[in-house]
Amino acid sequence: MPMRVVVDLTRCQGYAQCAFLAPSVFRMQSGDALLYDSNPDDALREQIKRAAAACPVQAIHIGGMGTLAAMRKEPAQRRKPRGPVRLTDAEAAFKRGGRIVIVGASLAGLTAALMLRTQGFAGSLTLIGDEACDPYDRPPLSKQVLTGWVKADHTLLPYSDELDADWHLGVRAMGLDLAGRQVLLADGNRVQFDRLLIATGARARPWPNDAEASLEGVEVVRTRDDAAQLQRRLAARPGRVLVIGGGFTGSEVASACRELGLPVTVTERGATPLVGALGGVVGAVAAALQRDHGVDLRCGVTVTRLEGDANGRLRRAHFSDGSTLNVDVAVVALGAIRNVEWLRDSGLAVTRWGVACDAACHAFDINGLVTRNIFVAGDVARVPHPIYDYQFLSLEHWGNAVTQAKIAAHNMLSPEADRWPHLTIPTFWSTQFGVNIKSVGVPTFSDALVITQGSLAERRFVAVYGYKGRVTAAVAFDQPKWLEFYQGLIDAAAPFPPAFRTVHQPAEMRPVPPEFPKRAVSEHEATVMVTGREPYERRVRWVYRHL
Repeated sequence: MPMRVVVDLTRCQGYAQCAFLAPSVFRMQSGDALLYDSNPDDALREQIKRAAAACPVQAIHIGGMGTLAAMRKEPAQRRKPRGPVRLTDAEAAFKRGGRIVIVGASLAGLTAALMLRTQGFAGSLTLIGDEACDPYDRPPLSKQVLTGWVKADHTLLPYSDELDADWHLGVRAMGLDLAGRQVLLADGNRVQFDRLLIATGARARPWPNDAEASLEGVEVVRTRDDAAQLQRRLAARPGRVLVIGGGFTGSEVASACRELGLPVTVTERGATPLVGALGGVVGAVAAALQRDHGVDLRCGVTVTRLEGDANGRLRRAHFSDGSTLNVDVAVVALGAIRNVEWLRDSGLAVTRWGVACDAACHAFDINGLVTRNIFVAGDVARVPHPIYDYQFLSLEHWGNAVTQAKIAAHNMLSPEADRWPHLTIPTFWSTQFGVNIKSVGVPTFSDALVITQGSLAERRFVAVYGYKGRVTAAVAFDQPKWLEFYQGLIDAAAPFPPAFRTVHQPAEMRPVPPEFPKRAVSEHEATVMVTGREPYERRVRWVYRHL
């Protein structure tokens, strides 16, 4: 029977102890990038236990009741004890016998469910998911699954029957009756709740022309079935793969194609790959990386039409520059759509960016008032962050889904005085073309960039982003060990450019524009800094000048 293993890759720093102790499960790719099998054979359990114990940052977690709920905690020596929390009679009764429904049975939904049980919720717990399979991990789908190293059904997330939940899998939520406290399902059933967590996530944005999208060979990568189907197509050795979109998913798909030795063309509307997320300065490094690995990269070019043959099979792509290309597979990587359609008439504050909520994960209604029994977590949530001038952030990050789900679950069971704010600094990672890319903060919230370690030419560096004289983000290419340090600078609203001497510091640290596409930028000044390590400690305080 396969085990269930999950690695917090935002915490992983590439020490490679796991790859040494369990090489058939963990694999280092070109240095600092870790790949792993989420569901290895149980015969390898002792090897995996030794690997988990040897991890210097304790990023490896082996399946069990509290695995996801326990993740992303700070080291024990950094925690401080809390006093006992007194519950009212009504709160205690709810904890014993209330009804909680979670719509969305993926990473955020499962993490919240595990956290609820870990925190002593003994009432009725229901999870509703539109996919028929057990919850699984998505990051491996565009990496080790596409190359064939890990099977798509070896990506299950860890949990056990101790969760004691009522599962409604393979059925879509179609509506929400706030007054009646009911979730309406596609099969005609209604599920009653006392408190509700919305964690419906997002889906892949399809190709806009339905007829062209239905051609055989036109694919997206979001679900386990998507990845399994695309892996089969790649294993059939197509003559050329077209990737439409040069963001993180598109770049990872292109990387997998080149690892398999397949010809691949990437089209990107912007000036470089990753330009929307990291800006043109860092994007230029990503562009050079792709071209050096044999990718036919076409920036400033869009696909205008996909052409099929008489049998409905994709044969050719037409581009905005007038050129055409014979292709056998086209992967549409044009971003995601939040799954909010079922909430359109619910009375909640819903937009195409998700469901608006406060820092305690309470959903707002359409009047901007906080709902006390509706919570939101994961990709579908829009939450204001004080570090970023209280702008609403919509994050499709693995770490955010885990952390926000834990905070939402805690707050569903807690009195007002004991609720935690979601003030975590966003982090994410990507592995492509043998390079481990990690980010902390919000790079798009910036007006300048400086290279503080390494160099762009070597493609091993740390780029620090600033806005109006303070540090707002950092991106590392094969330099993962620096990210925690820069997270501290972001928390503290530290001055930009950073005023410190470092090992491997470039001879010239000169801020330059990050070269993001034009966008609206807030004109507010930094006013707060974040304190504390754990969710129950993290609060903001006013600052009136830079440190």
